[in-house]
Amino acid sequence: MIFDKVALILTIIGALNWGSIGLFGFDLVAFFCGGQLSLLSRIIFTLVGLAGLWCISLLFRGETDTGHAPRTA
Repeated sequence: MIFDKVALILTIIGALNWGSIGLFGFDLVAFFCGGQLSLLSRIIFTLVGLAGLWCISLLFRGETDTGHAPRTA
C-alpha cells in the first residue's frame, strides 16, 4: 500500500533526524527548514509523528495484509 511506503520513508527521515540530534546535537529538519518553530519544520515533524503512528499498525497486520508472500518451511 502506498501509505505504508510513505509512512516508512517519513519514519526513516525522523529516525535519521533523531540520530543526528543524539550523536551530534544537530537537528537536520530545523536546519533545512528554517528552525524548529518554522511552519515547514512543524509540518514535517507532524507528518513524521503521524507516520510513526501509522507504522504501529504494521506490527499487528498479518502477512497477507502486508502483501508479503507467506513463508515456506
